Amino acid sequence: MDTRSVAKSAKAASIKLSGVSTRQKNEALRLIAEKLYQNRNAIFKANEEDVERSIAENLPMPLVKRLRFDEKKLLGVIDGINNLIGLEDPVGKTLLATELDEGLELYRVSCPIGLIGIIFESRPDALVQISTLCLKSGNAVLLKGGREAQLTNKCLYETIASASQKAGIPEGWIKLLETRSEVSEMLKLDEYVDLIIPRGSNEFVRYIMDNSRIPVLGHADGICHCYVDSDCDMEKAVDIVVDSKTQYVAVCNALETLLVHKDVAHRFLPSVKEALEKKNVEIRGCERTREVISCLPASEEDWKTEYLDYILSIKVVDSVDEAIDHINTYGSGHTDTIVSNSKNSIAKFLEYVDSGNVFANCSTRFSDGYRYGFGAEVGISTNKIHARGPVGLEGLVTYKYMLLGDGHIVADYSYNRKSFTHRPLDKKFR
Repeated sequence: MDTRSVAKSAKAASIKLSGVSTRQKNEALRLIAEKLYQNRNAIFKANEEDVERSIAENLPMPLVKRLRFDEKKLLGVIDGINNLIGLEDPVGKTLLATELDEGLELYRVSCPIGLIGIIFESRPDALVQISTLCLKSGNAVLLKGGREAQLTNKCLYETIASASQKAGIPEGWIKLLETRSEVSEMLKLDEYVDLIIPRGSNEFVRYIMDNSRIPVLGHADGICHCYVDSDCDMEKAVDIVVDSKTQYVAVCNALETLLVHKDVAHRFLPSVKEALEKKNVEIRGCERTREVISCLPASEEDWKTEYLDYILSIKVVDSVDEAIDHINTYGSGHTDTIVSNSKNSIAKFLEYVDSGNVFANCSTRFSDGYRYGFGAEVGISTNKIHARGPVGLEGLVTYKYMLLGDGHIVADYSYNRKSFTHRPLDKKFR
């Protein structure tokens, strides 16, 4: 079946899926979790073959690390599915209810987006998170993973498709694309595909945006910052920086640039350097940083770089305002945090840093749909329209207006035979 036919079939399935009950969707999710565990040995075998091939092909080690799908990753995605089952169904919620006139009632009701095309690199666990989120939110999905994970992705896809079909979910709601040519074709199918969510490098996301008329939701880079203020708890600041940078370096919410106020640089930088070096982090610093600690010089390019590796750039700044300006200049709008005891500095940072996730006194690694209680995520969005930050269930629905009348016609209002009441209603559509 060609890509157009696959998309057409998936679009038809999305219409049927939009009306499936919460009970049935949850039963499908339960069966998917059960089947994934039952098929674990086949999944692990496929993944080992993918990893061995990728290492032989000299793929970058951060990419190989994200590719691994072991027992821990499997239990993690199963836990995510069980969490998803417990979440409220985002479909069919009354968002607004207004009486336009007696007997004429307007409702804004949440509904699925439709057919979503999701393109991602490495991480097979993303396939499970994405597909189950789409199922719970009533969306059909076309999935395209990276070639490096092709065997793992196929095994996971077949497991999910068969388990959901057993639960009575419309056949064809999930499809796996396997070639680049299929992706190129999908990008042209705006009559069927309602949204594209790309997960990958800056160049990859830009390519998707430049080559499709379909709306694109996602982020290009994860250039995340931590600003250590003049008034801060030094011990907490060190812990937050180390966790943000090293808890898992190959992810988009890992710390890439550290900004330090000049008044604490002489005390803080030696301490954080010692802690980072224990984790084998290479430090690249500005001229003022190198006056305090020994490290490699940082260039203008470093402020623009998402390392996804054990490398951290450091800059000494004069104020919270300079830190905010640096972040808004070089950041990617993903996640940025401040460490401070000053309520004024925190308030200013949270207000003026233009990112989807802005934190105070905590690690950037908290920027995650599962940690937010969203039931995992399809990705992080730096968009400002529709969905921003971790995109979970609520980001995968839109809404429609439903108007219920009783023979009402516009002419009556145009000629002043009737008038609108526009009275808020305290009731649900159903």
